[in-house]
Amino acid sequence: MRARIEVVTVPVSDPDVAKDFYVGRLGFTLDHDQTVSDEIRFLQVTPPGSACSLAFGRGLSAMEPGSLNAVMMVVDDADAARAELLDAGVAASDVDPQPWGRFVTFEDPDGNRWTLQELPAWR
Repeated sequence: MRARIEVVTVPVSDPDVAKDFYVGRLGFTLDHDQTVSDEIRFLQVTPPGSACSLAFGRGLSAMEPGSLNAVMMVVDDADAARAELLDAGVAASDVDPQPWGRFVTFEDPDGNRWTLQELPAWR
């Protein structure tokens, strides 16, 4: 089977707060913001340069807001990415150097946890 991961659903409590965070603070591109009904609102955002988007809104998932904790995004420079987060007012961990990469973690307003990975030179 050939398959590509192109959308990850992020469980949020308030779509507008999440939109402000991902678009306003992180600089992701807003691809869609569609209210389908009173029960369903679909927002899709994409990090610059990514082939995978994030979807969030209302009525999209049974996951509890803040329960996403295992998605990793690859960055070119962990120090620069951390500095961008801090400049945008987002709390970020110190850079954690490991033999398999350099890592920074942060959370969205609901507590969904993201990990940024700078790949090691052997990639």
